[in-house]
Amino acid sequence: MGLFAKRKRTNPSGPRKNQWKGQRVGQVTARNPGSGPTRGRKLIWWGGLTAGFVLIGCGTVVGSNNNAGLALQQLLEVKMITVEGLRRIDKQQVIDLVGLKPGTALHHIGTTVIKERVESHPWVQEAEVTRVPLHELRISVIERTPAVIIHAGAENFLADERGHVLVRLGKADDDTLPMVTGIDSRGLLRGDGTVRKVVRSGIELAKLVEHTYDGRLRVNAANPSNLVASFQGIQFQFGEEALVQKWDRFQRIKPTLKALKFDEHGNGANEVDLRYKNRIIVRERG
Repeated sequence: MGLFAKRKRTNPSGPRKNQWKGQRVGQVTARNPGSGPTRGRKLIWWGGLTAGFVLIGCGTVVGSNNNAGLALQQLLEVKMITVEGLRRIDKQQVIDLVGLKPGTALHHIGTTVIKERVESHPWVQEAEVTRVPLHELRISVIERTPAVIIHAGAENFLADERGHVLVRLGKADDDTLPMVTGIDSRGLLRGDGTVRKVVRSGIELAKLVEHTYDGRLRVNAANPSNLVASFQGIQFQFGEEALVQKWDRFQRIKPTLKALKFDEHGNGANEVDLRYKNRIIVRERG
């Protein structure tokens, strides 16, 4: 058509060259001036708001827990201590041993600790501690039973059948109970096992004799290998073992012992020796 005719644009054939339709590296795209910072501020704002709610929630929970704990303590506060099984012990002595502070809640009480405290009383053999909802602490006590007077040193002691010292009597006495003499006072007070064994043997002898004869039995335990018992003017040497068998043997042959006479003045036979197997030796007063 002419020199100034428009040439028709044609698409080149063949593989497509790397042509960028988007932004090239280094080019800056125009953005909303406030879009980036606004998003960050929103995130910070929401984070602060969430943290505030968390703190408020925690404070509410802590306050609620404190109030709940106080309410529970008031609901279970111990208002009554019941003590059962007392005959000789004063109730106030037991309560003092418990040592309960005012306002103590029932579920805060350690029953094992209270049991140990109550059993520290010399007259208490065993104690059982029970928490009774909602306000009661119940203590059941088994008291020790006096069984013997122990003469040790220059004093008398009241003890139970296990040789456990209940009270120091000094010069006082109780002639309704058997008496064991010749005991070391220091060993007795510290609960020495050997001393308690001797005391128990004395009590065993007393139980054997009291079913047959009246009168107070005295057991001399100065020599633990030879317990010497005396009552109604007669002395018996028992040794240290097989007390029941030896007493039974004596009971069987007693009717044949014509010279043996029991009275409060010691007339007749003075001593019966039961230490030897299958033999009983009677020594008359000279």
